[in-house]
Amino acid sequence: MVVAQTGVLDGRVLVVGGGTMGADVAVVLARGGFDVTVIERHAERREGLLAYVAERLAPLGLASQGLGLVDELSQVDWAGTGLVIECIPEQLSQKQALFAELQALARPDCVLSSNSSSFPISAIAEGLSTQGRMLGLHFFMPAHLVPLVEVVLGPRSDEALAARLAATMRACGQVPVLVRKDKPGFLANRLQHALAREAFALIDEGVATAEDVDAAVRFGFGFRFLAAGPVLQRDHAGLDVHCAAAATMYPSLSNSAEPARALRERVAQGRLGMKAGAGFFDWPEGKRLAERARYDALLRQGLALLADELPPLRRRPEPKEA
Repeated sequence: MVVAQTGVLDGRVLVVGGGTMGADVAVVLARGGFDVTVIERHAERREGLLAYVAERLAPLGLASQGLGLVDELSQVDWAGTGLVIECIPEQLSQKQALFAELQALARPDCVLSSNSSSFPISAIAEGLSTQGRMLGLHFFMPAHLVPLVEVVLGPRSDEALAARLAATMRACGQVPVLVRKDKPGFLANRLQHALAREAFALIDEGVATAEDVDAAVRFGFGFRFLAAGPVLQRDHAGLDVHCAAAATMYPSLSNSAEPARALRERVAQGRLGMKAGAGFFDWPEGKRLAERARYDALLRQGLALLADELPPLRRRPEPKEA
């Protein structure tokens, strides 16, 4: 991979898929000063991308002049592309087929990454000669507001390229973490699902309602996570206190190998959350829109509180004089 002296990957970035996640990833890259090409085959979605990205860059005083839109792989400037980020639907066969095409099209030093939240990069890369330069690059929704991004190494991934990809994400104002083993769920989702398993088990047992579970996290221990993660928090509280509490509670924590009844029943009923109009709560359109606005506004306030701890944005390189 061609790398600038700072360790940041050089060249254009190609985002494959201009849906919700791909569009937000394009915002992240554009605010880091990178020229971005987005492949989106649906004309209606493609037509709205420029305005979408521009609207989210405007509060930062930035423009989307480096954003290009195409609808086919054949239209990409492969010689100038140094990083590919795949953001297509979560179907393993589709991802494998795409990366087989990328193996033939991308230049030999181009880093190939997948935003998959469920498939290990080793499964996507199986049988390909490009495994050394393939990495997971897992963003969290909404990607332009949630700073974390996971850089996931497969068994054959080049660690130096992973470090450079992490540096590229820092240049975009993200907080990258290196996940050195390609385990299902990577790092953050494993932690999130461990909490969720216990939360839904408590709902199943009738210990607490969904509303009270949410309140316990948001206004209790979760409130402190903005200031310190679970490891640093234990140093604040005292490891002896945590160790004693763990010895008491661990034997009674849920270790179920299947999703909780509270989840299974709602899925069977088609109550899939906001996208279906109902989940644990009912979501008529007006209420859904108001909740999204509240949610995004609080995320922005959280970003403002953490501003001094987030990586600074890289400035877009000045055009070279002719």
